[in-house]
Amino acid sequence: MTSPPWTSPGWATRSGIAVRGVLAGLAIAASVPPWGWWPLAFVGVALWDRLLAGQPARARFARSWLVAAAWLFPATLWMWDLTKPGYVIAQAAYATYFALAALAVPPQSPGRWIALPGAITLAELARWTFPFGGVPLATLAMGQAAAPLGQTARLGTDLFVSALVVVGGIALSAAWERRWALACAIAAALVAVMGLAAVAPRGHPTGELTFAVVQGGGPQRTRAADTDEREVFERHLAATEAVTTPVDLVLWPENVVSVEGDLPGSAEGRELSALARQLGTTLVVGATEGDGPEHFRNASMVVNPDGTYGDRYDKVRRVPFGEYVPMRGLIELLAGQGAGLPARDAIPGVEPATIDTPAGRFGVAISWEVFFSDRVRDGIAHGGDVLLNPTNGSSYWLTQVQTQQVASSRLRAIESGRWVLQAAPTGFSAVVDANGDLLTRSGVSETRILQGTAQLREGQTIAIRLGRLPIVVLAMLALVVGKLARRATAARQRAPRARVPAGSDL
Repeated sequence: MTSPPWTSPGWATRSGIAVRGVLAGLAIAASVPPWGWWPLAFVGVALWDRLLAGQPARARFARSWLVAAAWLFPATLWMWDLTKPGYVIAQAAYATYFALAALAVPPQSPGRWIALPGAITLAELARWTFPFGGVPLATLAMGQAAAPLGQTARLGTDLFVSALVVVGGIALSAAWERRWALACAIAAALVAVMGLAAVAPRGHPTGELTFAVVQGGGPQRTRAADTDEREVFERHLAATEAVTTPVDLVLWPENVVSVEGDLPGSAEGRELSALARQLGTTLVVGATEGDGPEHFRNASMVVNPDGTYGDRYDKVRRVPFGEYVPMRGLIELLAGQGAGLPARDAIPGVEPATIDTPAGRFGVAISWEVFFSDRVRDGIAHGGDVLLNPTNGSSYWLTQVQTQQVASSRLRAIESGRWVLQAAPTGFSAVVDANGDLLTRSGVSETRILQGTAQLREGQTIAIRLGRLPIVVLAMLALVVGKLARRATAARQRAPRARVPAGSDL
C-alpha cells in the first residue's frame, strides 16, 4: 500500500510545512467568492488540522498564522486599491486572531478535533467584530452560500455555517488518518444537521410584491470625490423610465442622490416626488444629506405614490475610514494631509432597521450592513416582510466585494426566511428568494432594471429568534471539552500498564 504524501520525510521539512500552510490557506480562499469552489474549504481546514497535530504551542501559532494569511490576503485583495498599508496591517492582524485561537487547541486528538471548531469559530467572530466593528468579508460561511451547508444558516446564522465548515474539515482529517468510523460519524452528523435545517421554521408567505430594482450603470472603480453627483442621479432617473408599471415598489441604490440639507426641500427631492407620482408607486431612494461641515446622513427614504415623503431609515453601522474616521484626531495626525480620509463623518441612525411604506413594512440593510446578521435580525424581528439592500460598490477594485456581498445577501435570506432585493448603481444588483437562491443578477457597469414579483413573508427562523449567542456558547464549550479531553488523554498515557505474571491463564 502506498504511503500518503504527508508521511514522507520531505513533507515534514520547514519548506514542506510552509507549502502545506499556504496550500491550506489558498484552498479556503478559493472557496470564497468570486471563485466559490466551496468543497475546497473542507480540504483547507483538513490540511490546517494536520499542521497542528502533535505540535507545541509555538508551532501551532506560527502555522495557523500562515494558513490564515494565505486565506485572507488573496481573498481581500480589493483593499489594496484603497489603502496599501491598511491592507497589509489589517490582514496580518486578522491572521493573528487565528494564530492566537490555535493556542487553545490541544495538539492531540480527540481534544484537538473537539476544540478546533470552537477556536476557529471564535476567531471568525472576533474578526467580524474588532476593531471598529470588524470586517466580515471573505468568511468561511460565504463560501457555502450556494452550497448545501449554507442552508444551516437558518439554524444559527452564518457563524454556525463557519463552525460546520471546520467540522467537515475534521471529517476529512480523520479519514486521512484512516479513522473511517469517526469520519463517517462526523459526516453523518453534518447530514443530520442539514436535514434539520431543511425542516426548520423559515417563515411563510402572506402576499406578493411587484418590484423594480434600478441600476443606473456607469464606470466601476469611481469614487464620490471624483464623480459628478448630478450625473449619477440623472443616470438613475433615465434608467427608471424603463420600469414597467403598475409596480408596487421601485428601489434605488445607496447614496445615488446627494444634497446639502434635507432631501424633500431640494431640487432633487422635487424631481423624485414628480417621478413617484408619474409611476404611481412607492419609491425608495438612497440619499446622503449634508449636515454641516463635519457630518452627513446616509439614509433610505420613502417617496409615496402621491409624491409626499414618508418614512426613512438612517444607516446604523457605518464603514470605518469610509463613512467615518475612528479616532479622527490621532489618525489625521499620523496620516497627514492628502491621506484620502473622508472629510465628514456619517451620523449613525438609532431607529429599528425597517421602513413603513404603502407597499408594506420592509427590513433595510444599507450596503455594508448586509454583512452583519444582527442588522438584518433587527429589521426582520421588527416586522420586515422583505429585506432591502440598497448599496454602492462602485468605488471598489475587482469584483471581490460585490460577489461576496451577493453571497452575504444569500446567507441573510436563508437566516431570515425573506426575499432580498439588492440595488447597486454599477453592480451587482440582485434578487434572492427566501431559500437563498439567486434568481437574477446584473452585470458590472450596465444599465439594468430587475423587475419581478417577490413574496411578502412573516414568521421567524431559529436564527432570527436566537441570533448568534447559542453558537458562541457552543464554541466556548468546545474549547473547554477539548481541554478536558486532552487531560484525560494525558492521564491515560501516564498510567502504568498492568503486568501479567508469567504462566498466568489471563
